[in-house]
Amino acid sequence: MSLARDVTTVGSGTLVSRLLGYIRDAGIAALLGTGPVSDAFFAVLQVVNFFRRLLAEGALNAAFVPIWLGLRGGEDGAANADKFTVRSLLAVFCLTGIVALLIIVFANGMIGLISPGFDDARRNVAAFFLLIVAPYIVLAGLVAVLAAALNAENRVVAVALSTIAFNLVMLLVLAWAFAGSEPLAASIWLAIAVVAAGLTQLVITGAVWLATGRRWQRVRARVPDRTPALFMRAGPGLIAAGIPQLKLIAAAAIVSSSPAAVSWLYYANRLYELPLGIASIAIAAVIVPRIAASLRDGEAHEFAGVQSRAFEIALGLALPAAAGFALLAQPIAGVLFERGAFGPQDTLAVAAALTAICAGLPGHVLEKVLGAVSFAQGDTHTPMLAALCGLAAAIVGGVLLFPLYGHVGVAAAIAVSGWVGAVLMTGMLYARGWLRLDAAALHRLPRIIVATVIMSLAVGGGLMLAYAQSPVLQTSAAGRLAVLAVLISLGVALYLAALQGLGVVRLKHLIAAIRRKG
Repeated sequence: MSLARDVTTVGSGTLVSRLLGYIRDAGIAALLGTGPVSDAFFAVLQVVNFFRRLLAEGALNAAFVPIWLGLRGGEDGAANADKFTVRSLLAVFCLTGIVALLIIVFANGMIGLISPGFDDARRNVAAFFLLIVAPYIVLAGLVAVLAAALNAENRVVAVALSTIAFNLVMLLVLAWAFAGSEPLAASIWLAIAVVAAGLTQLVITGAVWLATGRRWQRVRARVPDRTPALFMRAGPGLIAAGIPQLKLIAAAAIVSSSPAAVSWLYYANRLYELPLGIASIAIAAVIVPRIAASLRDGEAHEFAGVQSRAFEIALGLALPAAAGFALLAQPIAGVLFERGAFGPQDTLAVAAALTAICAGLPGHVLEKVLGAVSFAQGDTHTPMLAALCGLAAAIVGGVLLFPLYGHVGVAAAIAVSGWVGAVLMTGMLYARGWLRLDAAALHRLPRIIVATVIMSLAVGGGLMLAYAQSPVLQTSAAGRLAVLAVLISLGVALYLAALQGLGVVRLKHLIAAIRRKG
């Protein structure tokens, strides 16, 4: 119950951040549409998202937390842990600074690599955008270390607030750009806003970390430098964490010769990131410290229990989310994006890609949980190898399917890749005896699937009934919004009722635990 409570806390912050992000993307869609400028902007934004995911969404956290906990539990623990944090900040600053400088020097070549189908005009604009956003890489690295330190202290609220602040800054700049800016000028301001938003995150996380204890003083504790161990443990995990975004970069490269396809895939992935972010990021931030602590304590029963609850929460969030987003893809895309420069054909194209990619959501979320188990055992290579196999599946599948099915085929290849990684990791961890599910999980997991089927039948039937009774609901913005509001409410209510009726969860116990946390 405590685990679900903390996941709810982090997940709520992630949900608010994602919702603000969708408001931002809706504004970008209305302003830029799916033309050449938007293709160039989104190609560069994929690079930004790659470093954000690489540094800030779990991998560095997974390597940092066990080392921090070990130092914190020893003699002069608080001072030693703080000194490790400071050293990590300095090391990450140096590494990300070098990367940012290389990107600035070789901006044109990088755009040619990630978007080989761009013509000269789109390539030059994208290279200019890349020069602007390069400093964000340094900011993302520093925020990642501070967020990991705060997660280790179970101060997850501050981390969630920093992600919300990122999108608030972007929204403020977007609102200003709407005041008569041309698409190119607006895109330049949005690129600048990425850096400003990263700086805001750094200020928030840094202020919260410094506000704990007397950390602004020089740390005099004598402790061996553990930053080499951090990077040795984090290296494979960072590669594994960056691979999901590499899949999207590869997908954009495959479709870059097709007009507007880069933008369509970006919008579809942004919608996909709502359930993926809530389920996987929230679980990674909370599960990693719990699994590491239970393994360090040597309690096999507790270790199995934490794993079991993680799998239940992961599938309990991912399965209904995948089904719901796939069924409601068209009204979701229409409500969020179809206005201004974003037309009905764009809605259909984005919805088709979203339906295809959602099939891989449970697999991608399970990869996060399995990765946390592997990291807790000190093994960072298995998630990397499984993720590399998934990347290969996405690239090969995308190249084969693109000529036949266009950008939808590439989205389907990404979905398949999630299951490839999850199945491979499950097999390898099970063979080593690291996967342990208790009796309660074996009882609940099939019932979660049944609850998802009940919800899906109701939502799918309700959607067909609504459109059959009034076809205008399919094209009217107000009609789509009404359909979404009713069907989402119906789906959530039925799913929770099914979980309660099938004995998976007692809602009153969860609500009581969340209230105690507050």
